[in-house]
Amino acid sequence: MRIYLLVAAIAGGVTWLVTPLIRHVAIEIGAVGEVRKRDVHTVPTPRMGGLGMLIGFVVAMIFASRLPFLSGLFAGGYQMWVILAGGVMISLLGMADDLWDLDWMLKLAGQLLISVFVAWGGLQIISLPLGGQLVTASPSLSMAITAFLIVASINAVNFVDGLDGLAAGIVAIGGIAFAIYSYIIARSSPSYASLATLIDIGLVGICVGFLLHNWHPAKLFMGDSGSMLLGYLITCASIVMTGRLDPASIHASIYLPVFMPILLPILVLFLPVLDMCLAIVRRLAKGQSPMHPDRMHLHHRMLKIGHSVRAAVLILWGWAALIAFGSLMILFFKAQHVAIGMAVAVVVLTIATMYPYLKHRIPELRAENMAMEAARSKAHHAAAPTATEAMESMEAMESVETIGQTGGETGDAAEAHDGEAAGNVETRKND
Repeated sequence: MRIYLLVAAIAGGVTWLVTPLIRHVAIEIGAVGEVRKRDVHTVPTPRMGGLGMLIGFVVAMIFASRLPFLSGLFAGGYQMWVILAGGVMISLLGMADDLWDLDWMLKLAGQLLISVFVAWGGLQIISLPLGGQLVTASPSLSMAITAFLIVASINAVNFVDGLDGLAAGIVAIGGIAFAIYSYIIARSSPSYASLATLIDIGLVGICVGFLLHNWHPAKLFMGDSGSMLLGYLITCASIVMTGRLDPASIHASIYLPVFMPILLPILVLFLPVLDMCLAIVRRLAKGQSPMHPDRMHLHHRMLKIGHSVRAAVLILWGWAALIAFGSLMILFFKAQHVAIGMAVAVVVLTIATMYPYLKHRIPELRAENMAMEAARSKAHHAAAPTATEAMESMEAMESVETIGQTGGETGDAAEAHDGEAAGNVETRKND
């Protein structure tokens, strides 16, 4: 384990040292990303940080090839060298996109060609869990599945690379989970040396080294040259790990719950894969290209809720860690205990995720309720005087009728009096 940690330290240290140089080179050659509508940053920032990550990874692997404990991984075949060659090619493709903004179809075609080359060079899914046992796949099917997984992971990490430190942190978390799992698998072999663990630990090292320059506010973006490299390497490590599973001696039921080889990249890259799937469905539903940019990614939604960039990154890291390490904990604890722990973590992360929304929404709801109560009270008070006026009107009408009746009686008395007076006058005349 100490040797792996040394390799990780070398990868991180070299990446940290060369990244400032890469930043100056990016500025000189014009690899500076302009501020677009979908971008979160407001200042043009150099890209192409993936070149520094590539240099750190290659130096760490060359150093590892000279160590007696790990030298056998390089001498026993060409697999590691094929992976390094594919990493260089995928980074060069990403650098071209950082410089010239390649068309998405051209970029996808390049990714597919590189993935097929790596699969043809020996990096393939060896066995598939079918029918309760691990079945060895045919060479053509293995190449197809391998190429698909590599291309999917490359684009998943590329899609989630929208905030400072987000992609590097999520991949580092997944790399740590992968490294622990592959190290446990390697302990059952005569030699503890594991190519999957080596790739994972080098991957974690370059992510940490780059994060020191990429934490918000970032001095440099990894660009497609970095995000594509990270997605490529973490998938290569998972595919290499499947080669250590012996179909004749290991029953598939042991790995089906969590460690199915095809699902391993999805588990540790759950958030990037989810974001990619949602983006593709959303864009196709609108009649747009699957690669059409927008501001509807998960990290954009976190900012709309009210999170700061750093808070959004940390919370998304928490979700990634929950999924990656939650699946890994089944190796050490009972499934029931793991489920309880994950449920508690889900509640905590959900509250943290929705807190800014609730913080602003609850006062708004209270204000709306107060406004509704005030409107109801006003309506009630407006209706009450109307009833009083009606009562007063009725009393006034009754008074008028009473007066009318009184007036009638008075008139009759007056007429009688007049009649009597007239009679008296006539009597006097007669007299």
